[in-house]
Amino acid sequence: MSILKPVKGLEKNLENNLKSIAKQNYPNYQIIYSVQDLEDPAYPILKKIQSELGEDLVSIVISAIEEGANGKVNNLLGAIDKANYEFLIISDSDTYLRDNYISNIIAPFMEEEVGCVCTPFKLIKANNFFEKLEMLTINSDFIPSVIFAYVTKASNSCLGPSIAIQKSTLESFGGLKSLANYLVEDYEIGRRVWTSGKKMVLLPYIIDVVVDLNSWKQWWDHQVYWDQNTYLARPGAFVSTIFIRAIPFAAILYMLQGSIISLIILILTILVRIFTAFMVAQDMKDNESIKSLYLLPLRDLFGLIFWGLAFTQRTVIWRNNKYKLTKHGKMIKYNLNHN
Repeated sequence: MSILKPVKGLEKNLENNLKSIAKQNYPNYQIIYSVQDLEDPAYPILKKIQSELGEDLVSIVISAIEEGANGKVNNLLGAIDKANYEFLIISDSDTYLRDNYISNIIAPFMEEEVGCVCTPFKLIKANNFFEKLEMLTINSDFIPSVIFAYVTKASNSCLGPSIAIQKSTLESFGGLKSLANYLVEDYEIGRRVWTSGKKMVLLPYIIDVVVDLNSWKQWWDHQVYWDQNTYLARPGAFVSTIFIRAIPFAAILYMLQGSIISLIILILTILVRIFTAFMVAQDMKDNESIKSLYLLPLRDLFGLIFWGLAFTQRTVIWRNNKYKLTKHGKMIKYNLNHN
């Protein structure tokens, strides 16, 4: 098993996150950390980890490949050529992984028809107001929707923080290079797998992702980015989520009528929403979200704004870079001279 870990910049808990993949109860694997710039502030951390764990386990790749607009894919292109094994794990740098992670994500490949495996995730370590709102977006809205769609077979998905796939499967649909201009490269991997006739597995194994936001603007940009991702990946499914955005519409009803009945409807809607989110958080062993559920009505009110912006915003901001969205889920790096 070869684990590809693209890294860019310093993130909260970065060293612990990166080390967690090196503490696996699995007999034979290699870790490839990749950065695109020797001056990347994360590079000294990678060297430190390599010196502690040894070059037999840990490789570091520095490559300035720019095949397209997607920075994560560009970074991965530098790493994949160093992968020694047929089975690959693509794992984001902000994931914190338990020691049985590899043995779990590799298990479904015992079935020959399995083409790709991904895992649900929950955000952790939300320390400030913005991070708590972000955590609720993922843990109480996005992931429950993904699981519901998967279980009911309403739609498929492929979640980017944690993907396992064979080299031969990846190469059969054009390899990483063919994904370099897609905004939602993880969904595109999954789409190509299931349309090829192979099975896409959403493993019932939840990993942790460390949330790292420092400002209102960063949170706002990230929320718009999430909804743009979802809209471009599954337009119909995204549009239909308007029917489950109960709190904003209950609030609008109360503002328009101002009656006792509309107030009761609003209160009941909030209570039902919080209770169901509480039940989901319990199942996910997500105590952090439970403690922040008082913010859920506010998050849902903002959620309707982000839902609307996903249809109108044709630019996306990711890791301080600006991109212009084009057709079929693709993007180009934004031209600063563009008016």
